[in-house]
Amino acid sequence: MFKRFSITFWATVFVSVVCLSLVVIDVWRSVNARSSQLQEMERLGTNVARAMAQQADDTIKAADTALADLVERIETDGQDARALARLQKQMAAQVANLPQLIGLFVYDEQGRWIVNSRGLLSQAYNNADREYFIHHRTHPERTPHVGEPVISRSTGKWIMPVSRRLNKPDGSFGGVVLATLDIEYFRRFYQSFDVGTRGALALVGNNGVLMLRKPFDAERVGSSMRDSELYRHYARMGGDLRAGSAFFQSFHDGETRLHNFRSLEHYPLFVTAGISREEMLERWRRDTFARSVGVAVLAALIGFFGKRLVGQIKLRGQAEAELRKARDALESANRTLERQAMQDGLTGLANRRQFDVTLGNEFSRATRHADTLAFIMIDVDYFKQYNDVYGHSAGDEVLRAVSKLIRALTPRRPGDLSARYGGEEIGILLPNTEINGAQAVAERIREAVEHLRLPHNGSPLGHVTLSAGVATISPQRGVHLASMLVEAADKALYVAKSEGRNRVSLATS
Repeated sequence: MFKRFSITFWATVFVSVVCLSLVVIDVWRSVNARSSQLQEMERLGTNVARAMAQQADDTIKAADTALADLVERIETDGQDARALARLQKQMAAQVANLPQLIGLFVYDEQGRWIVNSRGLLSQAYNNADREYFIHHRTHPERTPHVGEPVISRSTGKWIMPVSRRLNKPDGSFGGVVLATLDIEYFRRFYQSFDVGTRGALALVGNNGVLMLRKPFDAERVGSSMRDSELYRHYARMGGDLRAGSAFFQSFHDGETRLHNFRSLEHYPLFVTAGISREEMLERWRRDTFARSVGVAVLAALIGFFGKRLVGQIKLRGQAEAELRKARDALESANRTLERQAMQDGLTGLANRRQFDVTLGNEFSRATRHADTLAFIMIDVDYFKQYNDVYGHSAGDEVLRAVSKLIRALTPRRPGDLSARYGGEEIGILLPNTEINGAQAVAERIREAVEHLRLPHNGSPLGHVTLSAGVATISPQRGVHLASMLVEAADKALYVAKSEGRNRVSLATS
């Protein structure tokens, strides 16, 4: 199968396969690099989301622990002046120890301050209209509540309210204990994460309210994210601990990001760390472009030099083909020359040179194998007179016709040879042939020529005829010579002519 195609074809296939392999490998590496980049960014986002969730959970847990202690003290010690004074000192100490706290507050069932960490009891502020206050008034559960972010009426800062319900001795609503977490505290923590210039971090309530987002925008704090793809995906997930990652288009700025989200373990909030897809793949695109340019240049160079190489191989193949053609032509010419050198140009029979070589070879072979070697000497009767009457051209035609018959009637065994011996004389060499077989061959030839009835006014017979002498020899080394066979056949031919021509005469033993 491989020999059916030229070296040029296989060289072209090789260069093409190399160039194609370079491109395929580069594409495969680019795809793998892209996948690895996405996986690395996903791991980064997952770790950031886990850290954010842990920080938020710990921050709220510390505040909630302080609230649980306040609730227990108030419901146990009561609300007399001495108890509230001790409580205020404790509240101030806790705020001082927890940097995330702006303040701790206790409200009665009317929303008025009972005591706070600042030691101020101004009644200018009433929080009965706040979402967290209404929640505790309408819900008897004693669990902590993380309210929607609001601007503090006392400080003017964005805060995240964490509260617990106070009950009276009879179990009825007795007020609210409140811890205000500083939104700025969370913002500073989020600023420590590098998620790119177009990345985003957010803390969101399970009800879809945005608590905080990086990049920070005060106007978006407290807004609803219920219509965002991220929130809808999160809401569809079940279980207490919800976590995952997916690409979403931002609800705020339209940027497509890989969001890694995770719910808090103890509170109804979740965090999300979003890394811009464009930024994630920017380095990959830059590296891929540089590598692809290099591969393209390399493939182009290989293709260019490969084409030159194929061209050289093709030229070499053409040169070799021309050399083979010239060699074949030379061999053919040599064979033609050799054939011409060993062939008579007029009759097409072997010439005297080939006859002498063949006679020597066959004589030696007959000597080695003790075989018989026969020879027939043929002469056209009255040929000189034919040339005188009809011309030499006509004489040549007669020789051609006679030679054609001889070729047709002579055996075609290896070693058999018909040759123009000289002038109008033709010799037939028949190895391994007895005298009777040689005589039969000579008679067939003579009769065939006579039946041609070629006119010959210079002959007493009136047409062209042949005379032949036949001789055989069983040569013995050191006794006989090859020329003895020819001389014997020539003597027999002389006898045939002397006896009236148009006959076959046999040599004596």
